[in-house]
Amino acid sequence: MSTHNMDIKIENGYILLAEPFMMDDQFKRAVVLVCDRHSDGTVGFIMNKPMQPNVCEILEDFPNCECKLHYGGPVSHDTIHFLHNRGDIIDNSLQVDKDLYWGGDYDQLKECFNNKLMTAKDIRFFVGYAGWSAGQLEEELSYHSWVVSKMNIQRLFALDQENLWAEAMSDKGGTYQVISHISEFSNLN
Repeated sequence: MSTHNMDIKIENGYILLAEPFMMDDQFKRAVVLVCDRHSDGTVGFIMNKPMQPNVCEILEDFPNCECKLHYGGPVSHDTIHFLHNRGDIIDNSLQVDKDLYWGGDYDQLKECFNNKLMTAKDIRFFVGYAGWSAGQLEEELSYHSWVVSKMNIQRLFALDQENLWAEAMSDKGGTYQVISHISEFSNLN
């Protein structure tokens, strides 16, 4: 078995692209942004699975906005998380990567929206998250379940996420560019 994925160092801000034939509906064609990688495990959020209700329908105290809610992953569906690019004005934000932050002071976040300092293009909200215990992600990598990549953070915040998986695969070039064109329903051909 090849170990090419085992040699890749995964850090905060990297993305995990589900291999093209992954059958697990929760992760099918998923782009997972790694936000907290440490010896106890890894936490990330699925970036390309928008949900029907918007944030204002779920968080009654949040200012009226056009922010969509995303399915972050199968862990803790009773939690809402947010990633944003305004760590300069929201206290207690954890820096994930350059211009990318996780969480922070919720009251300040609401004020930023009330005062038009932030808009839907600056933030993503998630229900739940994707999580791996220590060694679990490495095991999945050894089975080639994920392709590891780095991505432009601004692309992750683009409002249209429908083609994010194919674009990220294509960006890797070579064989991955060919893989990016495989139909999601190719097993029906």
